[in-house]
Amino acid sequence: MKKLLVMLMALVMVFSLAACGGDNEEALTGWAYIEDKGTLIVGLDDTFAPMGFRDEAGNLVGFDIDLATAVGAKLGVEVIFQPIDWNTKEMELSSKRIDCIWNGMSATPERQESMALTDKYLNNSIVIMSVNGTTINAVEDLAAVKIGTQVDSAALEVMQANEAYPTFTVYEYPTYDEAILDMKAGRVDVIVVDQVLGEYKNAQMDSIMAVSPYNFGDDFYAIGCRVEDTDVAAELTAAIDALIKDGTAATISEKWFGRNIVILEGYDK
Repeated sequence: MKKLLVMLMALVMVFSLAACGGDNEEALTGWAYIEDKGTLIVGLDDTFAPMGFRDEAGNLVGFDIDLATAVGAKLGVEVIFQPIDWNTKEMELSSKRIDCIWNGMSATPERQESMALTDKYLNNSIVIMSVNGTTINAVEDLAAVKIGTQVDSAALEVMQANEAYPTFTVYEYPTYDEAILDMKAGRVDVIVVDQVLGEYKNAQMDSIMAVSPYNFGDDFYAIGCRVEDTDVAAELTAAIDALIKDGTAATISEKWFGRNIVILEGYDK
């Protein structure tokens, strides 16, 4: 009997210690949470070339993949890439399935309110492209065409913020690849898209898409962290700044874009 009591007490102590350890992990927040587990889980849309996408062998590649990997090495944490449904990215972040959203994400006013964003690190713009000769010279021209874009994208948000939006006919797609396929099939006339993605896709398609003179202006990329994790955003910003200063960021940009479009030190962010 005494032996059984000793065994039961030992089991109680083991479970108590395990519970305390779990509580401690749950109690950690911000950068302490990332540092303690030793990993930074990056959420991304793995079809968003050239930021983060699959090559012919199925490997994740892209500008943001290379930059995030370099940042992880700088900060001493392992970067794990987790493909997500872009439409549910905020839920993935808040539930801690991922630690940040890093995949050509535009620093829109809405995201500045709902997330802790890093400094803007890449210069982009929202452009209009077509394959059938459709040319958009002014925002009013969009009322006469069918528009394709990705659901919950910065391009969609920019259009919705435009006072002419009620006149638009917009079709939302899970990915830009599907929007481009429908445009090639004639189901939509134009796509509204991030310039970096549009240019990359166009290069793969022998430049069959034309860019309209009218566009929706500049669109800068940032990394989104949980709204309370401002210290995580600060750590990522500091690491990127270091990579800009030592030339690593410029080398990665040249590899994927053929030019340096990383925001330089001192830029008015």
